[in-house]
Amino acid sequence: MSYWSGEVMLVVLIIVGLIGRSPIIATAASMLLVLKLTSLDRFFPAVERRGMELGLLFLTISVLVPFASEKVTWKDITPLFTTLLGILALTGGAVATYMNGKGLDLLKAEPHLIVGLVIGSIIGIVFFRGIPVGPLMAAGITAFLLKVYEWLTRSM
Repeated sequence: MSYWSGEVMLVVLIIVGLIGRSPIIATAASMLLVLKLTSLDRFFPAVERRGMELGLLFLTISVLVPFASEKVTWKDITPLFTTLLGILALTGGAVATYMNGKGLDLLKAEPHLIVGLVIGSIIGIVFFRGIPVGPLMAAGITAFLLKVYEWLTRSM
């Protein structure tokens, strides 16, 4: 069974992605299954090591396209520093990157948690129509929840 366990898990993820109408999960699992079945799984370490960087690169490129196409100008950026919504957006970005750093620290200390983060992300995608933005934010939220739990159990 161990020979087939990876393939079976990927097929299950493809089915979950299709049922949950999550083409990203279905496509990612399909691509990994193709790599595995064509004996190209030797590239898994490179994909694991650099895949997130590539994903973040393309995500960042897609977010920056409005700057390149001049749909967003300097005039549009000024309110970021002068309106409540803009200041909240700046604060949200700073808090998110801080939490991502805490998530990275947590994953370095407890790497096995990635399994729970991935399964939780799949649950969020399938049942809550969520968008997977990466395990670092999920780990950052987990680190925050862990601190809240520790604080609550200490104060009881």
